[in-house]
Amino acid sequence: MDGALNLVDGVRAGETRAIARLMSMAEGRPDACAAEMAEIHRMAGRAHIVGLTGVPGSGKSTLVHALAKALRRDGRKVGIVAVDPSSPYSGGAILGDRVRMSDLATDDGVFIRSLATRGALGGLARAALDTVDILDAAGFDIVMIETVGVGQDEVDIAEAAESVLVVSAPGLGDGIQAIKAGVLEIADIHVVSKCDKEEASRTVADLKSMLTLGSTARVRYGWDVPVMRTSAETGQGTTELVEMLDKHREQLIESGERTLRRRRILQTRILKTAEDMLRRRIGEGDTLDSAVDRSLNGDISPHQAAEELLKTI
Repeated sequence: MDGALNLVDGVRAGETRAIARLMSMAEGRPDACAAEMAEIHRMAGRAHIVGLTGVPGSGKSTLVHALAKALRRDGRKVGIVAVDPSSPYSGGAILGDRVRMSDLATDDGVFIRSLATRGALGGLARAALDTVDILDAAGFDIVMIETVGVGQDEVDIAEAAESVLVVSAPGLGDGIQAIKAGVLEIADIHVVSKCDKEEASRTVADLKSMLTLGSTARVRYGWDVPVMRTSAETGQGTTELVEMLDKHREQLIESGERTLRRRRILQTRILKTAEDMLRRRIGEGDTLDSAVDRSLNGDISPHQAAEELLKTI
């Protein structure tokens, strides 16, 4: 228990080793650090949790990098959780955002963590939410979650972040993709990256038109979803985007919507943790193999096999 308390104290003090160690435990051995994570949960709740999504190639990582630099100029501590596709062989993250953001690695006010989806639906790993809590408890002012960018499954972030940015780039057909995926409805702020390109104005106009035509399933108390332009090449729009994020958080707090969103975030975490526990328990022993064999032989249907598996838990 002393070791556990020391680890939690280290996180509270912002010690990099303690933060990284607890993140690894939460990702790989969640049952072994349940007590520590319970204490971390009690300490969390101060940071602004921002989610970024969009199809591959829309410039999410570049935008995260630019936002981190702008926030550091304001003196704020920034946590970055980059959720990447899993390797089918090792189960680890295929893409390494630490490489793409290498110039931030030497900044003590920035902590970057890459996580694998590990088969999680909706493009969001269960461990990502634990990682956010750890960064929150460690005193980071803003935590950004950059999701995989898989298109039609990319909606879980709406139930995991307080502010959601949907990133689009000119020429990628993101308007049509957003309608298909329902991504249009989850955005609190639309961001058109690479706005120095000629097609940017058309993309901005298309998004604004869709916002006026479409309805949203996401509750927003008096918040008009803006469409903002940014450019990594020129630096245009980054400062304005930080200001808009601050404005959105103020609106969430003043309207009381932040409390409702935090409740939905907790609901998502509880469900994802329960799903993770079920997967682990079902995979223990030879029960699953036996159910597969019986279904393969035609003795039972997949539905019946699933019911029997649940009865064994």
